Amino acid sequence: MSKSAEPRLAFRHIEEENWYEVKAQMHGDKRVSVWEKYLEWTPERLCLYARYDPGMIIERHAHLSDHVVYVLEGEITIGDRLCTKGMHVTLEKGAVFGPIIGGSEGALLYEIMMGDPRAVPADKEAHVKFCAERGVEPLPNPPLEFPEWVGERTD
Repeated sequence: MSKSAEPRLAFRHIEEENWYEVKAQMHGDKRVSVWEKYLEWTPERLCLYARYDPGMIIERHAHLSDHVVYVLEGEITIGDRLCTKGMHVTLEKGAVFGPIIGGSEGALLYEIMMGDPRAVPADKEAHVKFCAERGVEPLPNPPLEFPEWVGERTD
């Protein structure tokens, strides 16, 4: 809730927001990424629209807040679980999940994090090995400006 006397009512349209590349890796000579559009980013919540390129791999990790994921289109695999269009995933603060792998057509997701949204990797060494076994080269995190009140990236 906002700090003003009246609760805030806000509207955002997805088509008016910019895509931001948040993770990237090389699959042979092709760069694949996770892209996000931010619809709400306050200390209380982060609401985002995410696009996973086909085959994108995100390491096992947790978040510093409760987290909800909804698959809008395409599919992702989270660990051994295939998550197709219509799948809802609830993660309590600190719940470890992944790796997340974008399906053959990629995926569109809607995500909400209630609190500090930063990711905490579960095992970076295992992720590097997992990627190497598949011929995938993780790239440094793309530059991304966080709001001032968010701490340094933890991933």
